[in-house]
Amino acid sequence: MINISQEPCVICDGQVYTKEAALAKGLDLQSLRDNTLAWQLLAKHNASSSQDALQLHFDALASHDITYVGIIQTARASGLTSFPLPYVLTNCHNSLCAVGGTINEDDHLFGLSAARKYGGIFVPTNQAVIHQYVREQLCAVGRLILGSDSHTRYGALGVMGFGEGGPELVKQLLQKTYDIPRPQVICVWLKGTPPPSTGPQDVALALIQAVFKSGFVKNKVLEFHGPGVASLSLEFRSGLDVMTTETTCLSSIWETDAVVKDYYTLYGRSEAYQPLQLTQAACFDGLIEIDLSRVPSMIALPFHPSNAYPITEFLHNVQDHLADLEKTLKDQYGALGQSLKVSQKLRANNFYVDQGLIAGCAGGSYENIALAAQILDHKSTGNGPFSLSLYPASMPICLNLVQTGAYQKLIEAGCLLKSAFCGPCFGAGDTPAHGAFSIRHSTRNFPNREGSKPAQKQLSLVALMDARSIAATALNQGRLTPASDLDWDKIAKIQPLKPDLSSYKARVYQGVNHAEPATELILGPNITDWPCMQPLPDHLILHVVSVITDPVTTTDELIPSGETSSLRSNPLKLAEFTLSRKDPEYVGRAKAFKRLEEKRVQDSNAKAPLDYLNKLAAHLPRDSKLEAPFDLKHTGFGSTICAMKPGDGSAREQAASCQKVLGGWANLACDYATKRYRSNLINWGMLPLLIDEKDFAAVSLDADICLLNIREKIAAGVNNIQANIVSQDGLAKTITLRIADLTSTERQIILAGCLINFYQNH
Repeated sequence: MINISQEPCVICDGQVYTKEAALAKGLDLQSLRDNTLAWQLLAKHNASSSQDALQLHFDALASHDITYVGIIQTARASGLTSFPLPYVLTNCHNSLCAVGGTINEDDHLFGLSAARKYGGIFVPTNQAVIHQYVREQLCAVGRLILGSDSHTRYGALGVMGFGEGGPELVKQLLQKTYDIPRPQVICVWLKGTPPPSTGPQDVALALIQAVFKSGFVKNKVLEFHGPGVASLSLEFRSGLDVMTTETTCLSSIWETDAVVKDYYTLYGRSEAYQPLQLTQAACFDGLIEIDLSRVPSMIALPFHPSNAYPITEFLHNVQDHLADLEKTLKDQYGALGQSLKVSQKLRANNFYVDQGLIAGCAGGSYENIALAAQILDHKSTGNGPFSLSLYPASMPICLNLVQTGAYQKLIEAGCLLKSAFCGPCFGAGDTPAHGAFSIRHSTRNFPNREGSKPAQKQLSLVALMDARSIAATALNQGRLTPASDLDWDKIAKIQPLKPDLSSYKARVYQGVNHAEPATELILGPNITDWPCMQPLPDHLILHVVSVITDPVTTTDELIPSGETSSLRSNPLKLAEFTLSRKDPEYVGRAKAFKRLEEKRVQDSNAKAPLDYLNKLAAHLPRDSKLEAPFDLKHTGFGSTICAMKPGDGSAREQAASCQKVLGGWANLACDYATKRYRSNLINWGMLPLLIDEKDFAAVSLDADICLLNIREKIAAGVNNIQANIVSQDGLAKTITLRIADLTSTERQIILAGCLINFYQNH
C-alpha cells in the first residue's frame, strides 16, 4: 500500500528514478533540487540573497476567532497602521456563546471593526470554516498563504499553506519576513485509483501511520505527483492534503490540472488558475509511494491519527486492540481510565460506537456529505444511543446540499444537520457522553480534544474514520462497519458540485485595500492588552514547575481547547487554564515563583529573592560564579516546564504565551514536536532549550536551574549552555543544555523579552 525511501529520487518525464538510476543517467541531483514545485514557489517569495536561509513574504493571511484578537492586539502594540496584504478573519471556532456570556460575540464585533479599520475580510459566524473559505475565495495557483491555524494546507489548489502561531502573522502585518532554513522536499507519488469505498481520510490515515512515528517528513514539504492524482476529485485531494499537518510536515504542494481549473471556475475565479507542473527533471529528498487502489477503510484509534489500522483488521483482532486501549487509559488516567471498560462496547462480536460526526476542513466537503446522504437514503440511523451530526464546511456547500435534496435524505434518516463550525474538532461542540466512543471525520483525536474534562471525572474517546465508513456505521445504527462492506453498485452517484455563493455576497465584508483608519475598534470587556514583559536578564534562575514524561505533549494539553477558547482575548484569564488537564498544580506553582520576579523588579534589594539566592548558592559548586553579594538588577527568576516532546498539534500561540504571562522563561525538551510550537516560544521571549535524554531524569519538580551570563551567551550566538541544576534535596549537577540554531532576529526577540518588546525597541 505505502512504500517509503529515504534516499533521493528523481522524477523525469513522468517516471520515478532511484538515486542510482538517476546517477546512471548522468543527472546532477544537486542542481535538480531547484526544479521541484516547492522550490519554484519558495524562490519566488524569498527576499533573502541566500538559498539556504529563506526570508519569505506571503500573498495572504488567514485567522479565526481564537487567534485574530491576540494577533491584532500584538500588531497594534508593535505599530500596525493597516493590513498590507489580504487578511481574512473568519468566525468558525468561537461561534457558540453558551460559555463566557458576551465574550465570543464581543470578539466578533472587534474583528469586524478591525477589518474595517485596517482593510481586511470579515467572514461572520457559521458562513465557513477558515480553510474552506480560503480554498474557495483566497487561493490562487502559485501563492503562499500563512494562517494562524495548524491545518493551513492548500496544496491541492497549487498553493503552499503554512500554519503558524500568531506572532508570525504579526511579522507579516508589519511587512517583516518568515525566516526558515530551506526545507527538504519529499515526493508523494500516487498511483492507482481508489475504490469507491475509500475516501480521503482513509488515505490520510494510512499516510500518517506510515511516517509520523519515525519523524521522516518533520518540517519538510510534501509534493504530490503521479498518475493517481488525476483519479482524485479536488475535494478528495483537499481532504487528504489538509491532514498532512498530522505528519508534522511543514507544508504541501500538488501539481495542478484540469480538475483544479474546473474548481476555480466553479467558484467564479478562473483567473486564479495556472498550470503547475514539473517541466524538467526534479530531484527530491525522499519518496513516499502510495497505491490508492490498495488503501482500505481505515480507523485511527485513540489518541492520535497515527494510531491507525484497517477497520477489518481492528475488528478481526478487536479484543487485543481494546486491551491495549484499556491499558493506555489506565496508564494515562489512573483510576478514571481504568473505570472505562471499552470492551463493554462489544456485543455478539460486534463493536458498537455511540456517536458519528462529519465536520470541518477535513470532513465537511460537499462530496463527503452528499455521499453520506446517498448511503443513508431511505434508511434510518435508529432511535438508540447512536447519533450522526454533519457540518458542511461552508454556506455555499450547505446551499448546494439543500438544492440537490441531500439534506432531505439526511434529515429523513435521523441525522443532525448543523452549520459551518470548527467546534467539534477541538472540543467546543458535540462532546460525547462520559465513556462514549465517537467516530469522526475531523482532524484530530488527541486526548480530551472531544471536550471531556478528566479533572472532573469525565472521559470519552474519539477515533478518526472517513465519512464513507461513518455513514456505513450509521446505516447499521452504530455497529462499526467499514465502507468496503457496502454494495457500491446500489449506491447512487452524487450530483456534481455547484456551489451557490449568494450568502457570501450578502454577508462577507470585503475591505482589502479599503482601510478606514478613523474606525474605532470595538473592545469588549474581556479584550485586554498584553501585560508588560521584562527583557532577558543577565543571569536567570529557572524553577521547574512541571515535569511531563509522556512521549509527546500536545498543545491541547498545554492549553486546553474547548470552552476556554472564549478567554483567548484575555491573556491573564486564559493563563489560569494552562496545563489544567495534564498538571492541575502547574498554575499555582508558576504564580508562586513569579512573585519572586515581581518583587525583584520592584526592589533590587527585596528580601525574599535575596534569601532565595543565598539558599540556592549554598548548594552550587564553587566555580558556579553565583555568589554574594547578589545583584537583583541582573539576576531574574522564571519558571519552566520540562517535557519529552512538547507542542504536537495546534498552532495556537497561547500554548506558549500563557506560560509567559505566568512567569515562564523557557521550556526544556528532548525535542520539539513542531516548528510552530518552537516558534511560539521564541516569539514570546522564551528559551527553547534542549536537554539530552540521559539528563532528563536529573530535572525534578521544584528543581532550580542556574543559567549564568545567559543574556551574553544568547547575544553571542552560543548554542551550548552550561547549567547547574539543584534539586529540592540540595543535590547539584552540572549539565549542558542546547539551543538549536537561532536566527539573528530570533535572538534579538528573546533578548527583548518578546516580539512586542522587540518591535517597540526597533
